[in-house]
Amino acid sequence: MSALEELLELLALERIEENLFRAYHPKGRKRRLFGGQIMAQALRAAAYTIEPDRPPHSLHGYFLRPGDPAIPALIDVERIRDGKSFSTRRVVVIQHGQAIFNMDVSFQIVESGFNHQLDMPEREVPIVEMVPEELRQAPFLSWRHDHKRLLSDVPQQPEQDVWFKANGDAGDEPIVHQCLAVYESDNALLSTARLPHRGAVKRETMQVASLDHAMWFHAAAVTDWRVDEWLLYMIDAPSASAARGYNRGLIYTTDGKLIASTMQEGLMRQR
Repeated sequence: MSALEELLELLALERIEENLFRAYHPKGRKRRLFGGQIMAQALRAAAYTIEPDRPPHSLHGYFLRPGDPAIPALIDVERIRDGKSFSTRRVVVIQHGQAIFNMDVSFQIVESGFNHQLDMPEREVPIVEMVPEELRQAPFLSWRHDHKRLLSDVPQQPEQDVWFKANGDAGDEPIVHQCLAVYESDNALLSTARLPHRGAVKRETMQVASLDHAMWFHAAAVTDWRVDEWLLYMIDAPSASAARGYNRGLIYTTDGKLIASTMQEGLMRQR
């Protein structure tokens, strides 16, 4: 089983009750759980309680405690509201009798309306062969634009552009593509706020963790974009203060369509 196949299997949650699900973790995971995995599974659980004609358009989550890879997680979905156009779900992920993550998700019927977006700058679309062989076993392939600069251990502007795509076929179910995009959106965000402090502080001497994460979808999955095709993740970090780094991102297709936006604040504390 490939890493992507394993991740897709982890998104097929076990339903215990109408609004209660059990989630499993990657085999061999030793450290605390990856936040993107927990968010993706929480979104999948919420979507199980919604008709498929209402895709998610936004989510706002908080990381409360580190996840334990040794035991499954319970995901409890509360059906807050079902209106004519919007539905809201509140999701709590539980381990050892305590909440480790909570998230509110809003779903909306498909509607047309006003349209505009920020343009994507010109960037060369990578090919798979550009990704180092040792990185091709992960669920996602990624390639950093201007990667040589990002390798330098010197202070840099808090911005980076990262291409990513699922490492295989993600199927044709839109919610799966959205869950996978949520999963990968947690990569690279917090590291952007550390760029201006390169060289001054070693990563090994820092306590770093995601505190919250928000994401908005602007275009229809599968119809307008696919997570198994290259997407450009443009990230910047306008501020770091009070032991926290604030990061934001825009996700584009190769032809320049803005399909999602993210924001995240993370703990950046020197030990």
